[in-house]
Amino acid sequence: MRRIGIDVGGTNTDAVLIEEGKVVRAVKAPTSEDVTTGILEALAALGRTGVVQARRIDGVMIGTTHFINAVVQRRHLTRVAALRLGMPAGASLPPFCDWPDDLAEIVRGGIWMVEGGHEYDGRPFMPLDVAAIEQAARAMKAKGLRAVAISAVFSPLDPSHEQQAAAIVARALPEAAITCSADLGRIGLLERENAGLLNAALADLARDTIAAFEKAIADSGIEAPLFITQNDGTVVEAAQAGRLPVYSFASGATNSMRGGAYLSGLQDAMVIDVGGTTTDVGQLRHGFPREANSVVRIGGVRTLFRMPDLMSIGLGGGSHVSLDPLSVGPLSVGYRLLKEGVAFGGRQLTTTDVAVASGRLDLGERARVKHLDAATCARVFAEAQRMIEETVDRMKTEAGNVPLVAVGGGAFLVPDRLEGVSQVVRVPHGDCANAVGAAIAQVSGECDQIFRDLARADALAKARAIAADRAASAGADRATLTTIESEDMPLAYLPGNALRVRVRVVGDVAAA
Repeated sequence: MRRIGIDVGGTNTDAVLIEEGKVVRAVKAPTSEDVTTGILEALAALGRTGVVQARRIDGVMIGTTHFINAVVQRRHLTRVAALRLGMPAGASLPPFCDWPDDLAEIVRGGIWMVEGGHEYDGRPFMPLDVAAIEQAARAMKAKGLRAVAISAVFSPLDPSHEQQAAAIVARALPEAAITCSADLGRIGLLERENAGLLNAALADLARDTIAAFEKAIADSGIEAPLFITQNDGTVVEAAQAGRLPVYSFASGATNSMRGGAYLSGLQDAMVIDVGGTTTDVGQLRHGFPREANSVVRIGGVRTLFRMPDLMSIGLGGGSHVSLDPLSVGPLSVGYRLLKEGVAFGGRQLTTTDVAVASGRLDLGERARVKHLDAATCARVFAEAQRMIEETVDRMKTEAGNVPLVAVGGGAFLVPDRLEGVSQVVRVPHGDCANAVGAAIAQVSGECDQIFRDLARADALAKARAIAADRAASAGADRATLTTIESEDMPLAYLPGNALRVRVRVVGDVAAA
């Protein structure tokens, strides 16, 4: 099995070739402003090493920040038609009601609320108002809307109303990108609906981005299927990623965590990924990132769907450093480090410059930073250590010391001894752990829903079957599927022996 893994960071775009489980070659290229150029350059750099020629590549796995950056920076977003099935009870808090005003102004293309949805026990809340949906679809077409997000009350229990509404809208708007919230979220209408709205807003960008990725691969002379990394440390086929781009949010950090687990051999540990702009800290469980169980804000929008439990701080290899008074980050020169860093002839003092002055790194020209004495360098590193220790302590779930895997191009900021850490583990190719994580990623499927009138064993078996079907549809080989998470909770206040079950399975990418 030969795979190329690519991860686009704020400073560098990393690419690795993995063959039979071993890293054959790793390269770096500066991240370009349009990102795609950086990917093309990374592939070209890998090609120049000679390791790709005359070899069959089984897949190219790309981790991208395109989609979450679009939300945070309010760029390249599509106007969305919001269709909610939940009247009359769902009228008080309409779609976009809790969004930041500037983002809502960009995305909100129109709101339609009609009767439909289900009760918490799966019974129809109101009959689906087909005529109202048809009227709404005609109004959407008249407004020229090309993206539609459909949400219904308790649709994770029964998605049939969303699916019927989607079929009606598709007949009126055959070219529209339609997102059903049941494909994304969990119980909780507003947060699940928000995830669907964000997903729909990224429809055009996802199509164009994936097309650009495919062109970059083809232009590099590589014939291999394209996979996009997801925020649970797995990958999906490009077409599936284009349909659900929000699942790539925070995938860069999860790639690093999976890469750290793979390179270190540790399945349960803390991982710190120090990039050029930010530092992400998370926890590995069974080799995969621990998931967040609470509401996650993305660009100021409350969502509740699959996201890794991470803490990010503004510390990285390109972080601005001020000496009087002392401060490190959160601003960063990012991919402009080689132009703006003092050691490279620029004027902005960064943590990389301090590392060069202290002898930790051999980059640029040390003579340019000779004015930084040992005491000054020690002060900067002590501040970085304080920031790291505080973040690791906040992310730990146990009181004792734990191993910490340090990866990323800025890992030189992580000292060998940290409070609350039993051992700082440094791994070969750790500066490209994100690309390694992308290259070795598997495919996942998840089920999180309520089952009624079933014995516990039957409910668990049904949830596993649903998760397995979803993994297979995302490109997994059924024969390799294994369950990595399984939990169930009786819901005593619901009739009919109700049980909430959450199951996640992973498997290898199916052979083409």
